[in-house]
Amino acid sequence: MSTSPRNLASHAAWVFDLDNTLYCASSNLFGQIDVRMKTFIARFLDLEPDEAFKVQKRYFREYGTTLRGLMDRHDIDPRAFLDHVHDIDLDVVRPNPVLDKALENLEGRKIIFTNADVGHAERVMERLGVSRHFEAIFDIVACDYIPKPEPAVYRQLVERFELDPKSTVMVEDMARNLKPAADIGMTTVWVHTDNDWGQDGADGDHVHHVTDDLSSWLSDVSSTS
Repeated sequence: MSTSPRNLASHAAWVFDLDNTLYCASSNLFGQIDVRMKTFIARFLDLEPDEAFKVQKRYFREYGTTLRGLMDRHDIDPRAFLDHVHDIDLDVVRPNPVLDKALENLEGRKIIFTNADVGHAERVMERLGVSRHFEAIFDIVACDYIPKPEPAVYRQLVERFELDPKSTVMVEDMARNLKPAADIGMTTVWVHTDNDWGQDGADGDHVHHVTDDLSSWLSDVSSTS
């Protein structure tokens, strides 16, 4: 595992996760989503909040996303779930001119790969001021609601956008989601946060680079080109 971005500037494509990756996890935007997941489950399954939270986290661990577990176990409407959990206050996400400049200077194609949906991704990117840098958003709907870290969706990503894995970098805050990327030949970057769920699998050799400040790290990548 390395903190140095040396020799990455020549890669042909960059694949970025969205939540807690492009914006700082300390904004606690995902905390709002977390709460709304719990309220949705409590209402849908007629559970007390504490029990709903346990179901939420169990499905997240077992299925990769809470949504996938709810679809498999309870046949919920995924659109209703996504609309509910993404009805949040985005004011906590601030424009990030440093990230904007770093992405502008970063050569190569740039794609968002997220377990959220396109609408949420577009709103977050607009708040950050970085939408113009990305050619596409590969979201949970495009993946037929099969989430990272399911290996099949990484292969689907590569095929859809005609990527060469050996010349592609994947950036993600959840270390376990980097393993399938590394397994097909991608270079991986783990964005370290204080969230416990992000650190699962962080000690594996599938994590090639690590940073706790993506904007500065990407700026360093461009400066080495």
